Amino acid sequence: MVNVIRAHELDELNDVDLEAKLREAKEELFNLRFQAATGQLESHGRLRTVKKDIARIYTVVRERELGIRTAPGTEEEN
Repeated sequence: MVNVIRAHELDELNDVDLEAKLREAKEELFNLRFQAATGQLESHGRLRTVKKDIARIYTVVRERELGIRTAPGTEEEN
């Protein structure tokens, strides 16, 4: 079973943890691409999953910038 990052799981992370998660995902994508280029990749579906995870992280970061989502601990009351 492939571990997929859910958007609601990303909501629980602060900005520092989110950046760390993004860095890990990019590193994994690099390694998977390297394995694919050398013919060692066993699970091509993992490539797609990691790309989608990276996109989800970027989406959460951008939505926080726009004020659509809020980082944990910064809940605003109206």
